[in-house]
Amino acid sequence: MPRNERLAALMAEAGFLDRTGAIARKRFARATSESPSARTASRSYSHTYVGRWLDGVVPRDSDTRDAIREALGAQLGRVVALDELGFPGDVSPDAGLAYPDKPEESAGTVAQLFEADLGNASTLLHAPPNMAAWNDAAMAWLVSAQHPLAENGGPRRIRLADVDRLRTMRVTFDHLDSTYGGAHARNALVQYLRTELPRLLRAGGSSDVRRALFSAAGESTQLAAWMAYDAGLHGLAQRYFIQALGLADAGEDRLLAASILDAMSHQANYLGRYKEAANLARAARLGTQSAGIPILTAHFHAMEARALARTSDVEACDRAMGAAVEHFAQHTPGDGPEWISYFDAAELSAELGHCNRDLGRPDRAIEHATEALGTASGDYARSDFFVAMVLADAHLDRGDVEEGCRVAAQALAVGETLESARCRSYVDEFKQRLRKHRTSPGVRAFVAEIRQSRLWAPPAGQ
Repeated sequence: MPRNERLAALMAEAGFLDRTGAIARKRFARATSESPSARTASRSYSHTYVGRWLDGVVPRDSDTRDAIREALGAQLGRVVALDELGFPGDVSPDAGLAYPDKPEESAGTVAQLFEADLGNASTLLHAPPNMAAWNDAAMAWLVSAQHPLAENGGPRRIRLADVDRLRTMRVTFDHLDSTYGGAHARNALVQYLRTELPRLLRAGGSSDVRRALFSAAGESTQLAAWMAYDAGLHGLAQRYFIQALGLADAGEDRLLAASILDAMSHQANYLGRYKEAANLARAARLGTQSAGIPILTAHFHAMEARALARTSDVEACDRAMGAAVEHFAQHTPGDGPEWISYFDAAELSAELGHCNRDLGRPDRAIEHATEALGTASGDYARSDFFVAMVLADAHLDRGDVEEGCRVAAQALAVGETLESARCRSYVDEFKQRLRKHRTSPGVRAFVAEIRQSRLWAPPAGQ
């Protein structure tokens, strides 16, 4: 079996097969030698070269790689991109940071990100977020800088069934993410998307189907971003978010695009970039004012409030919280996109609990967090963990040390199934609050009880 399965599959699709159905290496060698790039560079290739490429040897020069692309493209009737050949290459540290000017660029960019992600490329996996990239992407979307989606009459056609399958897989991975944390099934999602997404984005189809596909691709890439964010891979997550925004834009799905800006706001707030977080939430709201979807507007106000609470801007935060509550009260269940259906009264209460904790109002934080836990559906284990830790923090802030420890112990028991850097950050914040009570016998007993829990103990290797 060839090591470069992607190249072998593309050669088979292009018809480079012999009478037995095996790959016709000599025939492909001739086609590659007769390509424009090979002729210009005075290159010729034998079946031995083809065997090496299939065995995983990467051609060192760009002329050969272009010759392979052209030989395949001539048979397939379309342009073949370099990332389709299965040859790993160096990835730029800026990959994925630029908002795509043309929708057609997205397939190659996301393929490059998926490839680097699966290959554990430290250039991206450990890259810091780029603060300017958030603002550039938001502005590009607001002013409609992207070119419209062009017609694609390629031989491979997509149908609504392909879109439905992509969305169904997103729902499956979304459930795994919210139940077990972003680090649990992240690699499986990226592997699936690397296999499916670029070829679907490059396929032909009717305008309506292609727009639906780009929208669904935006949803799936946004989920990859959320899972990378939850796993603590912030530079990579930012790049996925930006590309997801471009895909949603290409699909003319403004509600999804605004939701992705909203998610960027969430990440910026987590990283301590509160001004950027507030502005991203405002951009999401500004870009969807004409749509009039109260449930989305409520969430955008809630994200703005979360950022303002961290800056201790009490008056502005109270206004944003009030607007979130007002718009939430105006919505009717089911009046927004399916992917916002999780945002119910419990989720709103959880957001208000976070804000009031950060504003130093433990009584209100306890009220909202308790309401959130009491009305939660139980379908989102990680969200329930977050709000339980907020409740534990608020009890400590109010001086209810034993109750705070009791709530935290219950949350940590639930957290045994979660693989999430964000969950660890909530625990770290609780630990900071607990330090001033470290001489308390009750605190010592609590620490002894939960010392070995997954989220309390330091991560492996630390």
